[in-house]
Amino acid sequence: MQEDFLHYVWQHKKMDIVHLKTSQYETLEIISVGQHNINSGPDFFNAQLKISEQLWAGNVEIHIKSSDWFIHNHEIDKAYDNVILHVVWEHDTEIFRKDNSIIPTLELKQYVDSHVFKNYNKLLSAKNKWINCEVDFAEVDTFILESWLERLYIERLERKSQTIEVLLQNSRNNWESVLFKMLAKNFGLKVNGDAFFSMANSIDYTIIRKLQINQTALEALFFGQAGLLDEDVQEAYFLELQKEYRFLKQKFQLDNTKVVPIQFFRLRPQNFPTLRLSQLATLYSLHSNLFSQIIETNSQKELYKLFHVATSSFWETHYSFGKKSKSLSKKITKPFIDLLLINTIIPIKFAYAKYQVKDINDILLELIQHIASEKNSIVTAFNNLKKVSYTALQSQALIQLKTEYCDQNKCLQCAIGNALIIK
Repeated sequence: MQEDFLHYVWQHKKMDIVHLKTSQYETLEIISVGQHNINSGPDFFNAQLKISEQLWAGNVEIHIKSSDWFIHNHEIDKAYDNVILHVVWEHDTEIFRKDNSIIPTLELKQYVDSHVFKNYNKLLSAKNKWINCEVDFAEVDTFILESWLERLYIERLERKSQTIEVLLQNSRNNWESVLFKMLAKNFGLKVNGDAFFSMANSIDYTIIRKLQINQTALEALFFGQAGLLDEDVQEAYFLELQKEYRFLKQKFQLDNTKVVPIQFFRLRPQNFPTLRLSQLATLYSLHSNLFSQIIETNSQKELYKLFHVATSSFWETHYSFGKKSKSLSKKITKPFIDLLLINTIIPIKFAYAKYQVKDINDILLELIQHIASEKNSIVTAFNNLKKVSYTALQSQALIQLKTEYCDQNKCLQCAIGNALIIK
């Protein structure tokens, strides 16, 4: 038994609320359970109760046993002076106010359905399971799943917006700068995401503004800051970039000592950092006001068009410096643009709308639901229990579900867990 379960029972009234009586056999009517408090102090603030026809307003404290009140020293804590009801699973002693009057106690175990308690125990006592509810996950109603996943996706956007807000503060409210840093991180994918992000952080966005008309200068800037021009390569384009970067480094007093090293290991050639940095340079050389264009565009087709850019001509015959390859145009692919939409474009549109106190959730939900589901270990595992992920909305929501609820045993805060407890 955990107190979280008692919080859940009280907050959602998962008990026989018609016949409630206190330990002193007084009738109890719940008018309002109060506001759940996750910080220090009583568990529920501003509850409203009617005890033997007397209306009470105040706080509610919850424990496994009544005696826990004294174990936690609440009798000497002023924060608990306004407690009007003590809710417990087992009532083993009376508790008192400072004037020695008894604080009413509600013993829950006699009012909670036995099957609810049984289902709770089954769910939270699962051993050696990928998730607590994996045995019963397939039984959950599809409508409940779909509604919960949509809510989880918005919750995930909220979490991502917090990261964006920090970047915005650090960039002195420069949204273009924030977009550049986020795009750089996602162009680096999982392997080089941190490296590309540190590279972007090492460059003041005003420098990019000044160099946007010159793609070669942008490539020199990105490659140089990423440490990719430090080698001794006798190749015309490499030497041109190296020369340009030396000039830029001196002119703008650039420092790349804190940039995370770039990795090539275990990467497919089309994901080599050389190609991704060149594509990023192309993107910014073509679009001087990229942030504004993204904010103003809600069409998936137009966003694909915006990001469907290629490398500079040198990289059509190269994957790395010093080694020539078969000529091939290396444009950003639709699956890669989908990743940018999922991880950068939609989150930044959400954060900007929030910043402007606008609600564009319906537009973003429409956009994300036209992107195919991601493929990763979490999505695959959920789909093996029950096919639930068809779009990127659902795959993102499942990541949120696994990391923020399942892994933290927050079944009582999960719509799926709730449905299984009361089934």
